[in-house]
Amino acid sequence: MNINVSEPKVLGARQAEPHQLIKGALDDWEVVIGMEIHAQVQSNAKLFSGASTAFGGEPNDHVSLVDAAMPGMLPVINEACVEQAVKTGLGLKAQINMVSRFDRKNYFYPDLPQGYQISQFAHPIVGEGEVIVDMLSGERIVVGIERLHLEQDAGKSVHDLHQGRSSVDLNRSGVALMEIVSRPDIRSSDEAKAYLTKMRLILRTLGTSDADMEKGNLRADINVSVRKPGGPLGTRCEIKNVNSIRFAGQAIEYEARRQIGIIEDGGKIDQETRLFDARTGETRSMRSKEEAHDYRYFPDPDLLPLVVSQETVDRLRESLPELPDERRARYIEELGLSAYDASVLVTDVAASTYFETVATGRDSKAAANWVINELFGRLNKEGIDIEDSPVSAQQLGGILDLMGQDVISGKIAKDLFEIVWSEGGDPAEIVESRGMKQVTDTGAIETAVEDVIAANPDKAEQAKAKPNLAGWFVGQVMKATGGKANPKAVQEIVRAKLGIE
Repeated sequence: MNINVSEPKVLGARQAEPHQLIKGALDDWEVVIGMEIHAQVQSNAKLFSGASTAFGGEPNDHVSLVDAAMPGMLPVINEACVEQAVKTGLGLKAQINMVSRFDRKNYFYPDLPQGYQISQFAHPIVGEGEVIVDMLSGERIVVGIERLHLEQDAGKSVHDLHQGRSSVDLNRSGVALMEIVSRPDIRSSDEAKAYLTKMRLILRTLGTSDADMEKGNLRADINVSVRKPGGPLGTRCEIKNVNSIRFAGQAIEYEARRQIGIIEDGGKIDQETRLFDARTGETRSMRSKEEAHDYRYFPDPDLLPLVVSQETVDRLRESLPELPDERRARYIEELGLSAYDASVLVTDVAASTYFETVATGRDSKAAANWVINELFGRLNKEGIDIEDSPVSAQQLGGILDLMGQDVISGKIAKDLFEIVWSEGGDPAEIVESRGMKQVTDTGAIETAVEDVIAANPDKAEQAKAKPNLAGWFVGQVMKATGGKANPKAVQEIVRAKLGIE
């Protein structure tokens, strides 16, 4: 097994910025956050059986004899799940352990038939790595990854089908999960939400998990503690199974203030597991947890140590797609985009694909401006995902082409965008059929300029002393021509007619 010989990490060493401190009744407090993300592995079969992982089947329809823990049934590791874990580790720039081991985690799950969970504890398949998180402020933070291990999911207990009885659906039982454990490097709810967003993006880019939180395919256990700035780590509480990025932020905010209130009132924090109630916005106690690992792990006697060859690791490394950080750097260095625009465009795989289709063969900065401001703005307003955008990348590219060829002005382009959004169609054909081409005939523009100047002789005289007034005349000419005049030609002719250098 690979041995990590890097310098030991000091837990909680990163300090919060002053603006991140939480003001209590007596002191300022620093919140320290670590996360355990449970991501369902993208695979057709479960971790130790050939049963389907398809979502939405009838209860207990995707259950093998292994999943049901029938006597004599032995688990067999799914190689595809192992490769997905290794691929994720490579995407996190993490150490890949060539030898790992599965353990039995002895904890009663009413919806896990074995009565224990097969997981990895002392010897995970992936060791230390890191994730770079871009904040809206422009700050970039590094969140350390402590480990990634494979484990099987539990089933689902259903309590509302029959009065006084509970039912069990084992379709999820045995589904492969990757548990990705961060170091306590996160210092605010905003950072936590940004970290979750970035992890979801990495997983989707790699294709190792669909990371769909609505289906329960990505969940987070959030460890929260508070301390005086720079002080020793406080006692942490774990908030289990948070399935929404927004809820994660709300849970952290509530839990941090709850702990601060207890400490400032002279009490102490008990280490425990808590649940977040989305209806009340509060966390509530689920169970006490005296030790971080109180599950009495021991090696699973039915599974040999898992050995991954260097050839497999090399093959998977070569197959990695362009990751978000690499794509962001390329947008900045090769396409000349600002750091902000590049960060916005890489936050979603579909958004990046859309942008690159629009930008191919066109001005990248103009493409980014239209995708971010016009398209994203409208999608957000309407609550539509980019995959369902009424304006395709090819249509938006066509609008940019018409602008670049001086067929339409920027104003007409926005009108054309609205038409395509509402009605669809080919932008060039719409411009032709509706007479939307901009006026480039300098004779017609000169006439319009002369008419505006003749109607406003006082302003024309003032413009000679105040050249900035030329802009007013340009606006009037554009208004008079219905926005169809070429803005650059109008500006040049206005200044010439007014005698402005």
